[in-house]
Amino acid sequence: MSEIKVDTIVDAAGTGKPNFSNGITVNGAATSTLNLGEYNASSSEPSSPQNGSVWWDTTNEVIKIYIAGEWKETVGVSSFAWGGTRGIVFLGFTTTVVNNIDYFDISSASNAADFGDLTEISFVPSAASDASRVLRFGGYNVSTNYQNTIDYITPSSLGNATDFGDLTHNVWKGSGLGDGTYGIHGGGTDSGGKSNVIEYVTVQTTGNSQDFGDLTSGRDSLAASNDATRGLFAGGTTGSDSNIIDYITIASTGNATDFGDLLSATQSLSATGDTTRVVIGGGHTGLITNVIQYVTTQTTGNATDFGDLLGGSYGLSACSDGTTACFAGGYNESSQAQNIIQNITIQTTGNASDHGDLTNASRQGAASSGNAS
Repeated sequence: MSEIKVDTIVDAAGTGKPNFSNGITVNGAATSTLNLGEYNASSSEPSSPQNGSVWWDTTNEVIKIYIAGEWKETVGVSSFAWGGTRGIVFLGFTTTVVNNIDYFDISSASNAADFGDLTEISFVPSAASDASRVLRFGGYNVSTNYQNTIDYITPSSLGNATDFGDLTHNVWKGSGLGDGTYGIHGGGTDSGGKSNVIEYVTVQTTGNSQDFGDLTSGRDSLAASNDATRGLFAGGTTGSDSNIIDYITIASTGNATDFGDLLSATQSLSATGDTTRVVIGGGHTGLITNVIQYVTTQTTGNATDFGDLLGGSYGLSACSDGTTACFAGGYNESSQAQNIIQNITIQTTGNASDHGDLTNASRQGAASSGNAS
């Protein structure tokens, strides 16, 4: 077979690039129809993409490739700025209210070990993280009642928590989330009853929280999680169990907006997620439930069934490394606190698997995740 090697093609005058008015074909396809490295960076899907087009989704900070008529997220490039592979659990209640903190490896099945202690004992607090710092918000102390304490730990370094500042009010049974910059606390019960207050802090700057806005209704025993830009608050009780899912735009203070509904009205549930999906596990619907459900965080709408926990549980603590979600502790169907940690793969629907054990059977604590080093 003959080969022709050409380094440069110029026009007849030798002064520039030639214009092939009839086009050029490669293996019978016109070069105008070929994708020669199309790249887009935007917050919304590019229009009229070709197979092989690359899109940097600036909203969720992930790379996607257009394949066979749809955008596929590439493996291993997601930016998960609000967590890491080390799961952190504030145990809440064992045989009494405690200040114990556990940690474990989310990325592989393992038992938890002792991390250190909170600045005070705390029952039904909430948590948020920016990967290098994990915060605890509020809770209940049997001697001092509702708490306004915010304290923090550095997940990569074992030890006791340090004081961060105060919430705007004393509150327990709220829920927390964080986007890698801000830590958000919403809902709960305070001296006035069921709270609709949402407040926030900058995780790397110690100090008191500031008002963010309001939930669509005051409720406690709710769950919260987020992606890079949007935070969700799901379920809880207003006095009656709620199926409400609210959402906020984390970078813009303001009131929450209706997102959709849970599969059923549920309280004492837990939530975590990755860059595109929030998964919600367990809770109490009048009966203790084993249901796991999920939503796509950037697409408003009702929850979809995901699979089942190993058994009915409520008062679980949930965290994620951006791939695997873990649900720890909680009350089981025999009304006993349990020490089990169970896991799911967030992007693959199905039932939970055993992951390991907490250091103690516990319920109604809080969890988040951070970097192990």
